Amino acid sequence: MAKATLTISSKNYSSWSLRGWLLTRFSGLEFEEIVTAPDDPSARAEILLLSPTILVPCLRHEGATVWDTLAIAEYLNEIRPDAGLLPADRVHRAHCRSICGEIHSGFTTLRASLPVNLKGHFPNFKIWMRAQADVDRVCTIWRECLAESGGPFLFGERSMADAMYAPVVTRFKTYDVKLDARMKQYADVILGMPEMQEWIEAAKAEPSDIEELEVDY
Repeated sequence: MAKATLTISSKNYSSWSLRGWLLTRFSGLEFEEIVTAPDDPSARAEILLLSPTILVPCLRHEGATVWDTLAIAEYLNEIRPDAGLLPADRVHRAHCRSICGEIHSGFTTLRASLPVNLKGHFPNFKIWMRAQADVDRVCTIWRECLAESGGPFLFGERSMADAMYAPVVTRFKTYDVKLDARMKQYADVILGMPEMQEWIEAAKAEPSDIEELEVDY
């Protein structure tokens, strides 16, 4: 039996659940996956960004209960230091933490305007100015990281930063966001990870829809 459990919500709609799940998978920690139904009030609050205290995803391991996604990342880095969730270099670690913190607490217009929906695809979707500013900032972060590291991941090797930005990659695909060749190459790397392929297939198999997040376009 797994020593850890990870409670998540919808694989189709939940960006935070995807982050927590990827982080745990990246760490190599064996865990049991517990899925909360999308019609559960706490799950809906998390998916629809209605709750200031999001309790999903939630990692439980050897007496510890950790529910903030960045806290999950840091906890996993402590118990699995060899997994490479943070870069080995001090300066790169600081940079990694900074961009993870930025996506964790910012980009509210991007979240609201382009909600995660892995089943959806909306070609020529209209991206408004404020959301475009968030898109541009994400691309700047990726471009600077990749120029420094050389890729294929943001800090060369796979890190917590790639898990934190993975839901943004899915948003860009869902809403047909135009990317230059280097940004598309990075997005393809993320979408091509076996873990992402597994998550996407499970998302497509989900039977339930959340009406508030279905875009009629």
